[in-house]
Amino acid sequence: MKTAAIILAAGSGKRMQAGKNKVFLTLQGKTVLEHTVQAFQESALIDGILLVTKDTEAAWVAQLIPQSKYDKIIGYTIGGKERQDSVLCGLEYLPAAYERVLIHDGARPFVTEALIEKLLAQMTPECGVIAGVPVKDTIKRVDAQGMVQETPARSQLWQVQTPQCFYRAAILECYQRAQADGFAATDDASVAEQYGLPVKVEEALRR
Repeated sequence: MKTAAIILAAGSGKRMQAGKNKVFLTLQGKTVLEHTVQAFQESALIDGILLVTKDTEAAWVAQLIPQSKYDKIIGYTIGGKERQDSVLCGLEYLPAAYERVLIHDGARPFVTEALIEKLLAQMTPECGVIAGVPVKDTIKRVDAQGMVQETPARSQLWQVQTPQCFYRAAILECYQRAQADGFAATDDASVAEQYGLPVKVEEALRR
Protein backbone atom coordinates (compact mmCIF):
# COMPACT_ATOMS: atom_id res chain seq x y z
CA MET A 1 0.00 0.00 0.00
CA LYS A 2 1.55 3.30 -1.12
CA THR A 3 1.35 6.45 0.96
CA ALA A 4 1.89 10.01 -0.24
CA ALA A 5 2.31 13.35 1.48
CA ILE A 6 0.62 16.33 -0.14
CA ILE A 7 2.52 19.39 1.06
CA LEU A 8 0.67 22.67 0.67
CA ALA A 9 2.95 25.59 -0.18
CA ALA A 10 0.55 27.93 -1.95
CA GLY A 11 -0.14 30.31 0.93
CA SER A 12 0.50 34.04 1.09
CA GLY A 13 1.54 34.66 4.70
CA LYS A 14 -1.14 37.32 5.23
CA ARG A 15 -2.14 36.21 8.71
CA MET A 16 1.49 36.09 9.78
CA GLN A 17 2.17 39.49 8.13
CA ALA A 18 5.44 38.05 6.86
CA GLY A 19 5.40 40.04 3.63
CA LYS A 20 5.88 36.82 1.68
CA ASN A 21 4.85 33.19 1.64
CA LYS A 22 5.84 31.95 5.10
CA VAL A 23 7.22 28.68 3.75
CA PHE A 24 10.14 30.72 2.38
CA LEU A 25 11.14 32.13 5.76
CA THR A 26 14.46 30.72 6.91
CA LEU A 27 15.13 28.49 9.88
CA GLN A 28 18.67 27.37 10.71
CA GLY A 29 19.94 28.26 7.25
CA LYS A 30 17.15 26.56 5.29
CA THR A 31 13.67 27.61 4.29
CA VAL A 32 10.77 26.29 6.33
CA LEU A 33 9.60 24.39 3.25
CA GLU A 34 12.93 22.59 2.90
CA HIS A 35 12.71 21.41 6.52
CA THR A 36 9.13 20.23 5.96
CA VAL A 37 9.92 18.29 2.80
CA GLN A 38 13.02 16.76 4.39
CA ALA A 39 10.92 15.33 7.23
CA PHE A 40 8.78 13.39 4.76
CA GLN A 41 11.75 12.53 2.54
CA GLU A 42 13.41 10.82 5.51
CA SER A 43 10.28 8.97 6.63
CA ALA A 44 10.28 5.25 5.93
CA LEU A 45 6.47 5.39 5.90
CA ILE A 46 6.18 7.84 3.00
CA ASP A 47 6.50 6.65 -0.60
CA GLY A 48 5.86 9.90 -2.45
CA ILE A 49 5.69 13.66 -1.97
CA LEU A 50 3.55 16.08 -3.97
CA LEU A 51 4.11 19.82 -3.68
CA VAL A 52 1.22 22.21 -4.30
CA THR A 53 2.42 25.74 -5.10
CA LYS A 54 1.27 29.12 -6.36
CA ASP A 55 1.63 29.56 -10.11
CA THR A 56 3.98 32.51 -9.59
CA GLU A 57 6.23 30.45 -7.30
CA ALA A 58 6.18 27.08 -9.05
CA ALA A 59 9.52 27.52 -10.82
CA TRP A 60 11.19 28.73 -7.63
CA VAL A 61 9.85 25.79 -5.60
CA ALA A 62 11.05 23.30 -8.22
CA GLN A 63 14.48 24.89 -8.02
CA LEU A 64 14.50 25.04 -4.21
CA ILE A 65 13.15 21.49 -3.78
CA PRO A 66 14.50 19.60 -6.83
CA GLN A 67 13.63 15.99 -7.54
CA SER A 68 17.34 15.35 -8.00
CA LYS A 69 17.80 15.97 -4.27
CA TYR A 70 14.44 14.76 -2.95
CA ASP A 71 13.80 11.57 -4.87
CA LYS A 72 10.38 10.90 -3.30
CA ILE A 73 8.89 13.90 -5.07
CA ILE A 74 6.14 12.77 -7.43
CA GLY A 75 5.71 16.20 -8.94
CA TYR A 76 4.63 19.79 -8.48
CA THR A 77 1.16 21.14 -9.17
CA ILE A 78 -0.53 24.52 -8.99
CA GLY A 79 -2.94 25.25 -6.17
CA GLY A 80 -6.05 27.40 -6.06
CA LYS A 81 -7.25 30.59 -4.41
CA GLU A 82 -8.03 29.00 -1.04
CA ARG A 83 -6.43 26.14 0.88
CA GLN A 84 -9.41 23.95 0.08
CA ASP A 85 -8.91 24.53 -3.66
CA SER A 86 -5.23 23.63 -3.35
CA VAL A 87 -5.99 20.37 -1.54
CA LEU A 88 -8.42 19.34 -4.27
CA CYS A 89 -5.83 20.16 -6.93
CA GLY A 90 -3.34 17.95 -5.12
CA LEU A 91 -5.75 15.06 -4.62
CA GLU A 92 -6.75 15.08 -8.28
CA TYR A 93 -3.12 15.27 -9.43
CA LEU A 94 -1.99 12.44 -7.16
CA PRO A 95 -1.69 9.10 -9.01
CA ALA A 96 -4.30 6.55 -7.97
CA ALA A 97 -1.54 4.13 -6.98
CA TYR A 98 -1.17 6.14 -3.78
CA GLU A 99 -4.00 4.79 -1.64
CA ARG A 100 -3.27 6.77 1.52
CA VAL A 101 -2.54 10.47 1.78
CA LEU A 102 -1.22 12.79 4.47
CA ILE A 103 -2.25 16.39 3.81
CA HIS A 104 0.25 18.72 5.45
CA ASP A 105 0.83 22.46 5.61
CA GLY A 106 4.25 23.35 4.26
CA ALA A 107 4.73 25.93 7.02
CA ARG A 108 4.77 23.21 9.70
CA PRO A 109 8.35 21.88 9.63
CA PHE A 110 8.38 19.94 12.91
CA VAL A 111 6.44 16.84 11.88
CA THR A 112 8.08 13.72 13.30
CA GLU A 113 8.35 10.10 12.20
CA ALA A 114 6.66 9.10 15.45
CA LEU A 115 3.65 11.28 14.67
CA ILE A 116 3.38 9.99 11.10
CA GLU A 117 3.50 6.43 12.40
CA LYS A 118 0.89 7.15 15.07
CA LEU A 119 -1.54 8.69 12.59
CA LEU A 120 -1.19 6.01 9.93
CA ALA A 121 -1.66 3.24 12.49
CA GLN A 122 -5.12 4.62 13.39
CA MET A 123 -6.37 5.39 9.88
CA THR A 124 -8.84 3.15 8.03
CA PRO A 125 -10.75 3.50 4.75
CA GLU A 126 -13.79 4.47 6.84
CA CYS A 127 -12.09 6.92 9.23
CA GLY A 128 -9.54 9.68 8.84
CA VAL A 129 -7.04 10.69 11.51
CA ILE A 130 -5.69 14.17 12.25
CA ALA A 131 -3.06 15.63 14.54
CA GLY A 132 -4.03 18.01 17.30
CA VAL A 133 -3.32 19.20 20.83
CA PRO A 134 -5.75 19.75 23.72
CA VAL A 135 -6.85 23.35 24.19
CA LYS A 136 -5.39 24.96 27.30
CA ASP A 137 -7.25 28.27 27.23
CA THR A 138 -10.85 28.84 28.27
CA ILE A 139 -12.97 29.22 25.13
CA LYS A 140 -16.21 31.21 24.91
CA ARG A 141 -18.89 30.88 22.25
CA VAL A 142 -20.41 34.29 21.59
CA ASP A 143 -23.19 35.70 19.43
CA ALA A 144 -22.96 38.44 16.80
CA GLN A 145 -23.16 41.10 19.52
CA GLY A 146 -20.28 39.60 21.49
CA MET A 147 -22.48 38.21 24.24
CA VAL A 148 -21.26 34.95 25.75
CA GLN A 149 -23.57 32.06 24.94
CA GLU A 150 -21.60 29.10 26.23
CA THR A 151 -18.30 28.03 27.79
CA PRO A 152 -17.49 24.61 26.29
CA ALA A 153 -15.60 22.17 28.49
CA ARG A 154 -11.90 22.28 27.62
CA SER A 155 -11.75 18.49 27.81
CA GLN A 156 -13.79 18.40 24.60
CA LEU A 157 -11.77 20.99 22.66
CA TRP A 158 -8.71 20.37 20.54
CA GLN A 159 -6.51 22.68 18.49
CA VAL A 160 -6.17 21.00 15.12
CA GLN A 161 -2.89 20.70 13.25
CA THR A 162 -1.55 18.71 10.31
CA PRO A 163 -0.90 16.11 8.98
CA GLN A 164 -4.50 15.18 8.32
CA CYS A 165 -4.61 11.63 6.98
CA PHE A 166 -7.16 9.79 4.87
CA TYR A 167 -7.56 7.11 2.27
CA ARG A 168 -7.29 9.04 -0.97
CA ALA A 169 -10.50 7.78 -2.56
CA ALA A 170 -12.60 8.70 0.49
CA ILE A 171 -11.30 12.23 0.99
CA LEU A 172 -11.22 12.96 -2.75
CA GLU A 173 -14.93 12.15 -2.98
CA CYS A 174 -15.63 14.49 -0.06
CA TYR A 175 -13.65 17.31 -1.66
CA GLN A 176 -15.33 16.87 -5.03
CA ARG A 177 -18.75 16.98 -3.38
CA ALA A 178 -17.75 20.09 -1.45
CA GLN A 179 -16.72 21.80 -4.69
CA ALA A 180 -20.01 20.88 -6.35
CA ASP A 181 -22.01 22.10 -3.34
CA GLY A 182 -20.01 25.27 -2.75
CA PHE A 183 -19.20 24.11 0.79
CA ALA A 184 -16.21 25.97 2.26
CA ALA A 185 -14.03 24.76 5.13
CA THR A 186 -10.70 25.63 6.69
CA ASP A 187 -9.31 22.13 7.10
CA ASP A 188 -9.61 18.66 5.61
CA ALA A 189 -11.41 17.17 8.59
CA SER A 190 -14.25 19.68 8.22
CA VAL A 191 -14.78 18.58 4.62
CA ALA A 192 -14.77 14.93 5.70
CA GLU A 193 -17.23 15.61 8.53
CA GLN A 194 -19.61 17.43 6.19
CA TYR A 195 -19.95 14.34 4.02
CA GLY A 196 -20.15 11.69 6.70
CA LEU A 197 -16.53 10.52 6.87
CA PRO A 198 -15.61 10.10 10.55
CA VAL A 199 -12.40 11.68 11.80
CA LYS A 200 -10.33 10.83 14.85
CA VAL A 201 -7.90 13.19 16.60
CA GLU A 202 -4.54 11.91 17.81
CA GLU A 203 -2.36 14.05 20.05
CA ALA A 204 0.64 15.48 18.26
CA LEU A 205 3.96 14.25 19.63
CA ARG A 206 6.76 16.60 20.54
CA ARG A 207 10.31 16.24 19.30
